Amino acid sequence: MLGQLLILRTNWTSARILTSFVVIGVVLGALQVFQPIKEAVSSGITVPIVGFGGTLAKGAIEMVKAHGFVGIFTGGVGAAAAGIGAAVTFALVVALIAKSRTKV
Repeated sequence: MLGQLLILRTNWTSARILTSFVVIGVVLGALQVFQPIKEAVSSGITVPIVGFGGTLAKGAIEMVKAHGFVGIFTGGVGAAAAGIGAAVTFALVVALIAKSRTKV
């Protein structure tokens, strides 16, 4: 709903809205309020984009605690690796099946 409101009421591009949602997830995860919100509202905050940001932050925090500064760079990607791998695989399958065309 928030995304639709941003599309209708602002001149933001879809890329800016997508990036904003990921950043919101990262900020909530970094402030360690993502998990309490997730427990309180259950599925509302775990939508793919905000949830992805929260996963990145959680992974980075855990790896920083375990491995220090290097964990900033490796933790987020490691925590989200399954989702990233699935997205790339499904994109490849769709690209092989579908015929590309220009948008009219």
